This record gives sequence, structure tokens and C-alpha cells, in this order.
Amino acid sequence: MSAPTKMALRFPKGRFAMLSVYSFTGAAIVASTIFSLLLFLSLDDNPLMQWLFGALAVIFEAGKFYAWYEFGERRAHGNYVGAVSALAFYLILALISIGGSIGGINSATNAAQSEQRQAQAQIDAFNRQIDAIEQQITLNNQAAERYIELDRIATGVARLQKENNQLRKEQQQLAFERDSLPAVAQGSILGLISNLANTLGVSADQAQSWLVIFLSVLLDLFAAFFVGVIGEEQRFRHWYRHPHTTPPTPVNTKASPRANEINTESTTPDSASHQEDTDAPYADIKAALAAKTLRCSKKAVMAEYALSQEAVDTLFTHLQQQGLVAKKPNHHYHWVG
Repeated sequence: MSAPTKMALRFPKGRFAMLSVYSFTGAAIVASTIFSLLLFLSLDDNPLMQWLFGALAVIFEAGKFYAWYEFGERRAHGNYVGAVSALAFYLILALISIGGSIGGINSATNAAQSEQRQAQAQIDAFNRQIDAIEQQITLNNQAAERYIELDRIATGVARLQKENNQLRKEQQQLAFERDSLPAVAQGSILGLISNLANTLGVSADQAQSWLVIFLSVLLDLFAAFFVGVIGEEQRFRHWYRHPHTTPPTPVNTKASPRANEINTESTTPDSASHQEDTDAPYADIKAALAAKTLRCSKKAVMAEYALSQEAVDTLFTHLQQQGLVAKKPNHHYHWVG
């Protein structure tokens, strides 16, 4: 099955599908940019430096995704050297972006943990005061028992009982204030970290580190995938709106050699050139090669115009015969015009 037949089996995506793709892509890019901003803005407290670092984060994010889009474009056009350079540029920016996302997510997680620790610290402070009062009451009871043993109930026990009653009131007041504090709400992300730590048998800090790295890489892969989907859909729509057909082939392939010679002799170069120029794909290819908008190679022509290998070989043979294309010593073609 030829390339045009394969591509004709599908149609451009509908409005709902493209709206979903653009929504997912935009959300992923915005989320990645926000997490990078959280890290870059925390590098300096100076407002001017924060503006500079924030702009740097946005530039890195935008350049990263455009580099991935450019990688898909160059690969589709057969420019593999350019595709490798775009991929290398994307990987560099992706490492910076993933590092920024890791720092941003980690910062947000640490802030949630800090709030939880502060609330727990208040509860612990009340508990310590209540325990101290309980210990004082225990000591007073022991002293009262000593007074009883010494037959000094009237002088010491009454005072200790009065002091214990006062301590009990203070203890109850502290317990009431402790119970009046808002409940320590454990966020979903903190609960997930705790469950991961218990499941994997590691500390909470290690579980948090692995979770942050996983989410950062997943976010970048998610956004890169949908950017690639958008690029592929745009290329397919261009092909779908400007279809290129393969040149017609002779029907009678069993003609005698003598008949072929007669047909060849009767066909003048001018008529062949005119027939080729009137054929839309050949005219478009010649115009693109002459304008340097299409790389002078068989792979590039096959990828751009969805032609078969045989049709491209025939085309380059005709262009060589007309003196428009020449072959280099390394068997690469270049446009002579």
C-alpha cells in the first residue's frame, strides 16, 4: 500500500478533538511554567531580579516546547541533522525545566508540610503544659500522703488540696483551648507521600523526592506528546488540503522494445518538458527546488509530496536530463537550475 493510500485512511481531527488537544497542551504548559516560576522567583527577593528570573523561566519553557515542535517538523521533512540539533536543544531545556518543576513542586509540598507542623506544634505545646500540671498534681499528692503519715493533716494537706484544685482548673482550661484549635488537615499530597513511604518502606523525605521527580517528568512528557500531536495534525491537514498524486504509469507494460524505441524517438524534449511542467506535482516540485524551500533530496521530496520511490527516481532522472539537477561525488543531489 502506497503512502497516499495509507494517509487517506484517516481524516483531519474534528473540532472537539482539537479543542481537547489544545486544552490539554495549554494546561500542561501553564502548569510547567508555574512550577518553574515557583523555583526561579525564590532565587532572589529583589523585585527586579524576580522579574528577570521569571522572564527567564517563561523563555525556557516556551523555547523548550518550540524546540520539540521543530524536531517533529525537521524529522518529517527528512532533515535528520537538523532534527538531532533540535532534539539536543530540547533535552537541554527539558532538564532545566524539569529541575525547575522539581523545585517548584517541592517548595509547594514543603509549604503544606510546614503548615501542618506548625499546627501540630501548637497541640504539642498544650500537651506539654497539661503533662507538667499533671506531674505537679502527682507531686502534691505524694506530699499530702507524707503529711498524713506525719499526722499533719490540718497544716499541709488542706493547702495541697486547694493547690491541686487550682491546678485541675488550669489543666481543664488548657485542654479546652487545645481541643478548640482547628483540626490539622492532612492534604491529599501529604497523604499520598505518607502512603508511598509506608508502601515502599522508605522515609517520607525519600518518598517525597521520588514523587516530585516522577510528577515533573510526567508533566513534561505529557506536554511534549500533545505538542507533537498538534504538529503532526498540522502537517496532515496541509497534505489533506493540498493532495499530491503520483505520476501516471504506462498501462501496456508488455510493449515490444521496437515500439518503445519508436515512442521514444517520436517524443521530443520540448513535448516531454511541456507534459512534465503541466503535471501539478512536478511543477510544484521544480518550483520548490528552484526557490530553495525544499531540500534537493529524494527523501525530502518523498516525505513532502507523498510520492513513491519509483516516481521520485523518474523525476530526478528527468531533472538530470534537463540539466536542472546534478549529482555530487557523494551521490547527493544539488539544484543547478
